[in-house]
Amino acid sequence: MTRLRLPDEAATLRLAARIAALLGPGDVVLLSGDLGAGKTFFTKALAAEMGIDPAEVTSPSFALIHEHRGRLPLVHADLYRLGPGVDPADIGLDDHLDGQAVVVVEWAEHLPREAVDEALEIRLRWTGPASREAELAPRGEGWHRRLEGLFPRRPDAEENGGAGPGPPA
Repeated sequence: MTRLRLPDEAATLRLAARIAALLGPGDVVLLSGDLGAGKTFFTKALAAEMGIDPAEVTSPSFALIHEHRGRLPLVHADLYRLGPGVDPADIGLDDHLDGQAVVVVEWAEHLPREAVDEALEIRLRWTGPASREAELAPRGEGWHRRLEGLFPRRPDAEENGGAGPGPPA
């Protein structure tokens, strides 16, 4: 797991840009965090990097799934209203896990772990009035390799409470 301090919105935008540069068809990003932690903000930032107007990206809390076209197709799902134990087939999400689009799932903690084998899990939480912390946990060898190259461990990371690298430059 990589833990990043994001002192302001600009740092969150930079992180989204770095993650977006790694994305390809079939990638899944699983977002979790409390209400207002920045899941939709992060998704908008990813979308912008994928050539999608971020103004078009809204939380699909009631529709559950929105599809967007850009450099890569983006499928944006929000499981907030459904609660734990969501079956991807019941909401049509499994239809989008076919390797054609990037899939971003908000409230991903409601999905059973076995629903997605290979993914990047990002947990966001507020740490101050404008600051956040992002915990990135790769699922699967592909994400482990990509994150290893993107965020190499600092020798002093353990001395900083395991925080790993600071905000993305």
